[in-house]
Order: sequence, then C-alpha cells, then structure tokens
Amino acid sequence: MKYKAAIFDLDGTIADTVESIAYVGNRTLAHFGLPAIAVKDYNFYAGDGADELVRRMLAAVPGGDRADYEAVRVLYRKWFEEDPFYHVKPFDGILDLLEGLKKEGLKIAVFSNKPHRAAVEVVETIFGKDLFHKVQGQTETIPRKPSPIGALAIAREFGAKPEECLYLGDTNTDMETGKAAGMFTIGVTWGFRPRRELEEHQAAKIVDRPEEILEFVKNR
Repeated sequence: MKYKAAIFDLDGTIADTVESIAYVGNRTLAHFGLPAIAVKDYNFYAGDGADELVRRMLAAVPGGDRADYEAVRVLYRKWFEEDPFYHVKPFDGILDLLEGLKKEGLKIAVFSNKPHRAAVEVVETIFGKDLFHKVQGQTETIPRKPSPIGALAIAREFGAKPEECLYLGDTNTDMETGKAAGMFTIGVTWGFRPRRELEEHQAAKIVDRPEEILEFVKNR
C-alpha cells in the first residue's frame, strides 16, 4: 500500500502543549478558589476538547463538584484563547518528519478537537502557514473526535481513499477516530497517554520516535 496522506492529531502528537493547558487550567481553578492539579496529570484530562477537560479538572479536585461548570468552562476558554502558546513547541523530530513526508509525496493535515479557529492559529503560529496542506478543527459541521467525519472530509479533499491515509495520534480517542474512518492508525508514545492505552485501543502501529514514521512510509 502506497499512502497518499497523513492526518495528525495536534496536542500531544505534533505539538507539546501540556504545559499551556495546565497553566490555563490551574489559573482557572485558582480563580474559583480550587486547588491546582499537577502538570503531568493534565496528560489524562486533555485530548477530548476543552469542555471535557474542564469536566475532568473539576472531578479531580476537592470542591470541584460544587463549582459552576458553565462559569469555569467559559473562563477557561476565554483565558486559553487569550494565551494559547505558553511553553508550546513542536516535539523533537516532528519538523523533519513533516518535511520528509511531503518529500515522499504525501499530503499532510492536522485534525484537532480544538475549535477550528484556535487549531488554525496554533498550527500557523508554531509551524507557519504553508507547512500543512489542511488544518481542521471542531466546527458546527465537523464534530469532535472520535467521530471520523473530519478525517474523512480531509481524505476526500485530498482525493485519497481512507485506506490510503495514515491517522496519527497519542490517545485512545485518536485510535478510535482512525479506525472508524478506515485509516491505518499509528499511535505515538511521546504524547499525553502511555503505550498501554494505544495497545488497548488497537493501534495498527506504535512508534517511539518520529523518524520511525518516515521509515515506515519509505518502506511501503
């Protein structure tokens, strides 16, 4: 199988964003008189969109069950939109991987659970406007992952069949998205979740380094 496209999750897959999420999350909790959460714990709260993140934050702290979820959600989104780039950077090796895939003739895209405008802003700020062929976030017509609708829309735009696409991510949600879309799923171990979660959700391949992905594509 010669692959025509690679669709990447954003947070925890190509961009190291956990510190930015934790920074805004803990600032929001403090505003409501709630205790902070360790940065490493945000690895298990992020990945399914901001609204679910806030639910998990409140469930994790004493007194969170008495907080006004809607007020916390609105403030988290407001502050994150104001400062989404706190300590955000590409993971080591990602830029070389992306350029390598393009040289191999693949179209590359990002599909994120962030709101569409935020996803585009983050990608263009970190990677520039011309690296990816497509950036897709959550909209009224593109629901949150694990719905495969966004991934399939990207494949159609690229003129690729689902089975000609790689879907790459770091969480169970990403593996479920790729499988539902009929794409070849690659789980990455440098992101939010441990290898065990990727194995349990039947990633077709699991990699520890970005260069393994490029080697896989070249060998196919």
